[in-house]
Amino acid sequence: MPLDAGRAAEQVARQSYGKLIAFLAARSRDVPAAEDALSEALASALRVWPERGVPDNPEAWLMVAARRNLMQAARHRTVQANAQATISLAFEEAEERMNGAGKSIFPDERLKLLFACTHPAIDKSVHTALMLQTVLGIEAKTIARAFVVSPEAMSQRLVRAKVKIREAGIPFAIPPRPALSGRLAAVLSAIYAAYGLGWDGLDGEEERHSLAGEAIWLGRTLLTVLPDEPEAIGLLSLMLHCEARRGARRDGNGRYVPLDEQGTAAWNAIMIAEADALLRKAGSFDRFGPFQCQAAIQSVHAARRLSGVTDWQALTTLYAALVTMKPTLGARVGQAAVIGRALSAAAGLERLDTLDPRDIAGYQPYWAVRAFLLARVGDIAAADAYMTAIGLSDSPAVRDFLAGRLEQVRQTSPG
Repeated sequence: MPLDAGRAAEQVARQSYGKLIAFLAARSRDVPAAEDALSEALASALRVWPERGVPDNPEAWLMVAARRNLMQAARHRTVQANAQATISLAFEEAEERMNGAGKSIFPDERLKLLFACTHPAIDKSVHTALMLQTVLGIEAKTIARAFVVSPEAMSQRLVRAKVKIREAGIPFAIPPRPALSGRLAAVLSAIYAAYGLGWDGLDGEEERHSLAGEAIWLGRTLLTVLPDEPEAIGLLSLMLHCEARRGARRDGNGRYVPLDEQGTAAWNAIMIAEADALLRKAGSFDRFGPFQCQAAIQSVHAARRLSGVTDWQALTTLYAALVTMKPTLGARVGQAAVIGRALSAAAGLERLDTLDPRDIAGYQPYWAVRAFLLARVGDIAAADAYMTAIGLSDSPAVRDFLAGRLEQVRQTSPG
């Protein structure tokens, strides 16, 4: 029973963290207090469930326990009587939403929390990181690695931002249309960043796959609120195109398979069809943005399933548009890789050489692309580039793949 209880607590924490935090924080207007209350509830679950058994609805149990913790903490603080009453009424209402079978029907308000995290009062540089932690429960050290900063610095930024939400009285609500455009981009970026962590994270782990699924769920939910936002449609198309290939990223022995070598029969044709339909819908609004462009890039790759070849020239055109709209490091490295295939490896290397050395020092995709292109032109420097790419990779499967490429370079090098 202790093992089962611990596993149940871990599972509900992974699956329901963001939903519970959003519900608690939306009513208390205090993200840190909501996190503390839920943390205490999880600790209680680990003490109580092994003795009494796992409840029929663990999520509901945690919500009620966290609510009580939040109320108890509020009583120990100096809170105005009317504010205390408001909190009490909100959570009494939450308890009334529990039916006789103990199944919670409290609303999923993660979208409101996403938009609260992008309020203009909060520093833009922390928007995405804040959303990743509060809505999806990603640890600060994982976020710090993704943003190439120290865990301590990231933790401090997140704490300051959460305090700002409370002190500024930032509302937990989807903003009205006039204020939406400026904040939507940050929300879309955070959802895609979450998907990226699920896609590029520790391969094969259930929680990483779950994280990608949560990001897709958020994308779908956002579309129910904003069905006519082409970039929101483009983001969902992009994620579905990538997700459709998940099963082909490994061969039967678990080895990594690069995109252009994947067997297209393993791609999810139904998911690709949905992604392409979404992309066509987004195009009907005549407002082409970076997420639609990235989705179009993935659609070109997906077309190999029918044509048998990759249209590298079309990819060159799309990457030129993407870099014009959003010249991120990832987009520019991707552009160099495509140029290296569409034109020549030398042309791709020339494009890589224009990047700032300070930006690419710890960027694994840059070194992987550079190594590939150097190997194609027969430059022995490819070995060093492969070594750097291997050292920067978090994925054992990718490291093994790159090590195989490195061995090929060494075998063909003179001397």
